[in-house]
Amino acid sequence: MRHTLRQQRTIAHTADVLGFGYWSSQDVRVQFRPAAENTGIVFVRDDLSPARRIPANIENRIETPRRTTLAADGAVVEMVEHIMAALWGLSIDNCEVHVDACEMPGCDGSSQAYVDALRGAEIVEQDALRRQLIVTDTTRVGGDDAWVSASPARDGLHIKYRLDYGNHTPIGRQTINLTVTPESFVAELARARTFVLRQEAEWLREQGLGVRATYQDLLVFGEEGPLDNELRFQDECVRHKTLDLVGDLALAGCPVVGQITAHRSGHRLNAELVRALLSEGQILEPLRKSA
Repeated sequence: MRHTLRQQRTIAHTADVLGFGYWSSQDVRVQFRPAAENTGIVFVRDDLSPARRIPANIENRIETPRRTTLAADGAVVEMVEHIMAALWGLSIDNCEVHVDACEMPGCDGSSQAYVDALRGAEIVEQDALRRQLIVTDTTRVGGDDAWVSASPARDGLHIKYRLDYGNHTPIGRQTINLTVTPESFVAELARARTFVLRQEAEWLREQGLGVRATYQDLLVFGEEGPLDNELRFQDECVRHKTLDLVGDLALAGCPVVGQITAHRSGHRLNAELVRALLSEGQILEPLRKSA
């Protein structure tokens, strides 16, 4: 099967996003900066002395509840999945993400603020070609209750996600099928927001977490639906879980070509799949010019 490599991409200008972390409630500024070919996505903690660089790859992922966290060189960045989803959803391969705090801004719970900033910074092509991770066989991680699998596809990234909260909740059961392209990511996923049940939100606040976030900063579901908020999509919850999956797949360090099918999967299982694919999949490298 023949796969076509595309040119790498970065941004032409810097772009800032301001906000606060959901968990820490700490103010933070994110500045996206252009990066050279083959840099990849690198977070830079400018608030530390000296500044610390944290490449966004699966080797640097550490397990934390409900979010994706990266650690390297004694520094940590938390809740990076919405930024990674925006970068990968827009097919931006090389970018330095400079931050002045540990936790990334929650914004409105989606990737939209990041998408707007990155598109405003002008996405440009570079000379080098982008390698790809080709799924060559069916790979599955997880158990009966929650799992995620990858199987070969002719081209591109295709995702099917099944969300199942049961019939006793307003979220219920939702399914989405999507071929992920920059256009479909912007139209179908970027605006989908983080969601929790009211009892989960109350428990988190009792632990001193999320005390600054309001019902307008994410979707909090009561028995009848979102509290003091309205859905952007009827199936917004499954779209957000798919957004998270795109952000976690980005830790492969290159575009994934395959069919991804997920059932109630979260960050931990998504990461397990990436590790399995990197060990079992096929990396398609650009041909190198001879001297």
